[in-house]
Amino acid sequence: MAHFHIVAGAGEVPAHPVVRRITPADLKEALARGFDDFWAMPSHLVFLGLIYPVVGVCLAALTFSNNALPLLYPLASGFALVGPFAGVGLYEISRRRELGLSVSWQDAFDVLKSPSIPSIVALGVLLLVIFLVWLTTARLLYESLFGYAAPASYAHFMNQVLTTPQGMRLILVGNALGFVFAGVVLSISVISFPLMLDRDVGVAVAVYTSIKAVVMNPITMALWGLIVAAMLLVGSIPLFVGLAIVMPVLGHATWHLYRRVIEPPHPEEAHPAA
Repeated sequence: MAHFHIVAGAGEVPAHPVVRRITPADLKEALARGFDDFWAMPSHLVFLGLIYPVVGVCLAALTFSNNALPLLYPLASGFALVGPFAGVGLYEISRRRELGLSVSWQDAFDVLKSPSIPSIVALGVLLLVIFLVWLTTARLLYESLFGYAAPASYAHFMNQVLTTPQGMRLILVGNALGFVFAGVVLSISVISFPLMLDRDVGVAVAVYTSIKAVVMNPITMALWGLIVAAMLLVGSIPLFVGLAIVMPVLGHATWHLYRRVIEPPHPEEAHPAA
């Protein structure tokens, strides 16, 4: 029964939340509220946000030390695939601030007390698997074009990618594949994690609701995906340091986007995370 709870939630009959139609104006409002949450407690959020650039720098150093330069760009772009799970603690801070509760950086870890934590972890593992499949796909694509030998240096790698026909194919096909992976993750997770934090609905209902939200709002959700990708790109350029701001802002904005997409729950459906 525990496994069923993770998939279907607490109720015997899964309750499907009501999905609203949204517009680009809702995205603007969600981002504004995300920035507002960040500026209200920047010391807490920069502390939490430092996790992301530190991880990014470590991954970049790993690619250099192990001569895995072809994976540097896939690793950087892969933040978009695991970001929804990485932002769970930030959703909790926004939730508490929305309720008028006291907030500190330690409150981000209150998600561990949520009755939905098994479901949240299960979907997080799925995103991690997708991330690993993306890295494997990117590696196989590179090897199909350039062979198995690793590039001799960063300059050699950049020359390969930017000045050869194979490099142009790598850029075009690689970005097309990345778009597919990002589209899948966006569809299954754009509001899944905030929903599971807010209500004990289970993975199946959360993913179904997230996909329904994308299907009902295809253009607006595609625009949201482009906004996320652009902000992550800007945050990644200066050695991932910008992610210390970008990731918290996106995390909070995602919570507020969820609030605009999903109708509020009935009192008996909502549950506190702590």
